[in-house]
Amino acid sequence: MKKGVRPLFLLCGKWGLTPFLALPLVAAAAGDPKAGEQVYSRCLACHAIDYDRTGPRHCGLIGRKAGSVPGFQYSEAMKKSGIVWNTKTLDMFIKDPLKTVPGTAMGYDGVKDPKERADLIAYLVAAGPCKTK
Repeated sequence: MKKGVRPLFLLCGKWGLTPFLALPLVAAAAGDPKAGEQVYSRCLACHAIDYDRTGPRHCGLIGRKAGSVPGFQYSEAMKKSGIVWNTKTLDMFIKDPLKTVPGTAMGYDGVKDPKERADLIAYLVAAGPCKTK
């Protein structure tokens, strides 16, 4: 057994205690949706959660293909980006939109602070799907 790795035991049905290795895990930075709401206030000049403005709505963002909100006029760069929004792609885009999608119509320099990005992403995830009328 490797030095510094301890065996742990799980209760596994009829087999009783089963050993497994406790390996160090690196957890992704978990954001605070409440703090993210404050960061999102910077986005309100162009975006809203539930409706399109200069920028597209953000409800239902997770799992959505970039450039795919029906009726919204996206840049060709965004439509052709191939991005599907998840926490990783959002982090890259929010950090530096112009570098992540060259030619995007989003003229914002990005959120450089990693904690603010994590909080903002947590807020966007918590927004959930779009409400149907």
